[in-house]
Amino acid sequence: MLVNLKTILEGTRKDARAVGSFNIYSYETIHGVAAAVKKSGKDAIISFGASYLVNMSLKTVVAIVKEVADELEQNVALHLDHCTDINIIKNAIDAGFTSVMYDGSSLPFEENVKNTKLVCDMAHEKNVSVEAELGSLALGEYSNETDIDHGQAYTDPSNAKEFVERTGVDALAVSIGTVHGMYKAKPNIRVDILKAIAKEVSIPLVLHGGSGTPQELLLECIDNGICKINVNTEISQYTVKKIAEKIAEEPNTHLSKLTLLTSDYVSEIVYKYIDLFNNCK
Repeated sequence: MLVNLKTILEGTRKDARAVGSFNIYSYETIHGVAAAVKKSGKDAIISFGASYLVNMSLKTVVAIVKEVADELEQNVALHLDHCTDINIIKNAIDAGFTSVMYDGSSLPFEENVKNTKLVCDMAHEKNVSVEAELGSLALGEYSNETDIDHGQAYTDPSNAKEFVERTGVDALAVSIGTVHGMYKAKPNIRVDILKAIAKEVSIPLVLHGGSGTPQELLLECIDNGICKINVNTEISQYTVKKIAEKIAEEPNTHLSKLTLLTSDYVSEIVYKYIDLFNNCK
């Protein structure tokens, strides 16, 4: 069933669990996530980054996701990820996305508040949930989320409280030391900052940059308020590696077989994370 982000994250903080948000870019990747959801019996978020509009249109994404969601007993949310353009967000809402992320993390605080509230007012009228970001993540290796490195700016707990109260946002992405892409050095995840934010903010908290983050740190973050974890780069790297191995073994593999294998490989890595996020106690 297709639901909004607020619905799919309900009860996650109380239960100390997280819902995985998995980036898709094609028919095959959508079906890979759906297969993992069906196998696990758990909910998940299908996330389409605004940077992937070169791959698929918003309407095409909605059509395919609705098709797979109708065949699932579990809940899925269709989320527009990391969008700075309010016009694209409006188009996504009109197309049928159930969740959108306005990313004003690079803007001054007041401008981020103003724009996020505008998006919330627009989205909530149509029962669409909104995620926003406060603070900024550094750019790691192999990221396809952005090509701009704003550097690491940790989320200020007192600012987080004010931001949530003034915008009415449904979920807040925080910066505590993760990066977009893979880490260039040993990660320094500031769980102390996360704990301070969780004391000030009662809505679900979001961790971007799940790829490459040690599992024990992910579990600690879930124990301290993280309810949604984004995974993108690791899905891509795992799937590309497996396809390369298959081509090396069978150079004449037909493209039709590779497309099916793409869905299988995506499903394997997504299932790993769904299982981790739901069995963290």
